[in-house]
Parts: sequence; C-alpha cells; structure tokens
Amino acid sequence: MDFTLRQLTIFLKVVEHQSVTKAAEELFLSQPAVSIQLKKLQDQLDIPITEVVGRQLYVTDFGMEIAQSAEKILTEVEAISYHSKAFKGELSGKLKLSIASTGKYVMPYFLADFMAQHPAVDLAMDVTNKTQVVQSLEDNIVDFSLVSVLPRQLDLNRVELMSNKLFLVGATGRRKPGTSARKILEQHPLLFREQGSATRDAMERFLASRNFSGVKKIELTSNEALKQAAIAGLGYSIMPLIGIKNALGNGDLEIIPFRGLPIITHWNLVWRKSKKLSPVAEAFLNYVREQKEQIINNKFDWFEKY
Repeated sequence: MDFTLRQLTIFLKVVEHQSVTKAAEELFLSQPAVSIQLKKLQDQLDIPITEVVGRQLYVTDFGMEIAQSAEKILTEVEAISYHSKAFKGELSGKLKLSIASTGKYVMPYFLADFMAQHPAVDLAMDVTNKTQVVQSLEDNIVDFSLVSVLPRQLDLNRVELMSNKLFLVGATGRRKPGTSARKILEQHPLLFREQGSATRDAMERFLASRNFSGVKKIELTSNEALKQAAIAGLGYSIMPLIGIKNALGNGDLEIIPFRGLPIITHWNLVWRKSKKLSPVAEAFLNYVREQKEQIINNKFDWFEKY
C-alpha cells in the first residue's frame, strides 16, 4: 500500500463533511480532484470506505476506522514539522481559538502582529455563537476563547480587552419624523440572532426589562445577515457597534437613541484555570497582556465616538 498524505487529508475532509462537494470547497479543490484522490485511496483497500445511498455519501464503519488512523498519522506529521522548527529556535505549534461571531471584528487585530512575528505558528480559529464557544472550552479543544459574556459554569482566567456596546439601529431615513423608539419597537419587526447567541440574549433581556414583545420576530444566523436585513429595512435590531462601523459611516444605518442603551459589556480573552498552556499559547497570552492597550488605542479609537 502506498497512501499519500494528500489522500489522507482529503479523505478526512470528506469524512468531516460527509460530502465530496463540501470537502472540495474547504480545500479549494475541484470536485473531480477530490473524487480522484478518494478513488486512489479506495483502490488500495479491499473494503469500501464510503458508500452512496440515493444521492447521499456515507462513510462506512471501516472508513471511520481508517479516518481515525489517518488523523493520528497527520497529527504526527504535523508534530514532526513543529519539532523541526523548535529545534531551530523558532516558536512553533498551533494556536487554537474559538470566538463569538461578533468577535471576528475584534480578534484579528490582536493576532496580526503576533502571527507576523512568529511565522512558524499556525492558527485555527473557529467563529461561532456563544453556546458553541462555551462548549469548546468545556471540551478543552481550544487554548483561548473570546466572549462578551463570561460563562458562569466554568472556572476561568481572563484578560479584559475592550468594551462591547450594543445600540438600537435601523435603516437610515426609514423612521418617520417624531416616531419614538418605543413606537418603533412596538410597531415594527424585530431582527434577532439565533438561539445561543450572546447578542440575542442581551437583546431579549433588554426588551423583557421594558415589557416589549414586538409585533414580529425575524431570526437570522449571522451578524452580517442581521446587518444587511436592517439596512434593507426589514426591521430594527439591537446590534454590537463593532460590527456596524462601515454601515454607520456610509449612512446605511442610524443609531436610534433609547433610554438604557447602549448595553455595555466587555470582550474577554478567557481560558480554563486548569488548562496547561503550550509555549505558543503562553507567548500569545504575554503578547496580548503587553500590547492590548496599544492595539485598542491604534485600531479602535473610533469606538469612543459613540
């Protein structure tokens, strides 16, 4: 047998997505290229590793065993690469992060210079909602997470980074002159993130504290979708300032003053107290502690205008 690392990598992506098409998209390959490598791997085995029922691809039990072995092999190959770089005195390894979806507007600025200074460090960053971020911490599969609401069920260390402000916003010019914010909330559709989102939790708590139920709720599963819906005039929402900078600057959205807003929380880099940080994670933590004020002042000075 003569497996290649390329074949094993492709097969693992097919297993992860249960789809040749989705695996091809993530690997930036054509679907035929993935199918060819999958067939070359299969041709070396006497037992099927995948099967197609109807139009759906499934991984067989034998295929799952091969996938587990492939993952171990690729992990060891990755380790060899890191050991080689470490032997030459380079900081090397993988930095693993999970961040709440709005954090994608924050975290890259705390990573850019660190990654540039340490080219042998690899980055894996999962952008998801609050529920999945907490789960990644519980499962100990990440070094750090970025959250705006601290999960109480976990014993965590944290470094506070910057404030997170949430305002009531809507399409510019859509509100009739003299219409109060209360009337807007009572008479127009309200745009919400999906269940499990910290932004949704904050919005629901605020509305409940003021006895608003809303005439209609529209749910969207990303901040970008929510922003575009608000710009289009589909409804109003309470959104984090960090994600609507350009829309405010372009005049696509306007902030609607309302007593009790903005809601202010803080972005925190968190990790479990029991976590044994790798040299890469330790280096990144030290970098954030030393550079956070400069990064905030240089990259987020606009934030204090609102």
